Amino acid sequence: MQDVFSGVVDLERSARQSLYRQLYEQLRGAILDGRLPAGTRIPSSRAMAAQLGVARNTVLAAVEQLAAEGFLEARRGSGTL
Repeated sequence: MQDVFSGVVDLERSARQSLYRQLYEQLRGAILDGRLPAGTRIPSSRAMAAQLGVARNTVLAAVEQLAAEGFLEARRGSGTL
């Protein structure tokens, strides 16, 4: 799997901010500044959680928030874009 997060996500486990919030803000920032352009497929929640070393629920919370705000679009059978 290609690492779409190189230079995009850098979670600080010792930070006061939750991992979910860090992930949400870093992905949102990457979308807004073009580091994750429209149409970029992101890994499944399981793969992303494993790649980042976080719980799947952490990834799901961030992705669901981004989808609710219109930054990501989940397509059944096609992944998240």
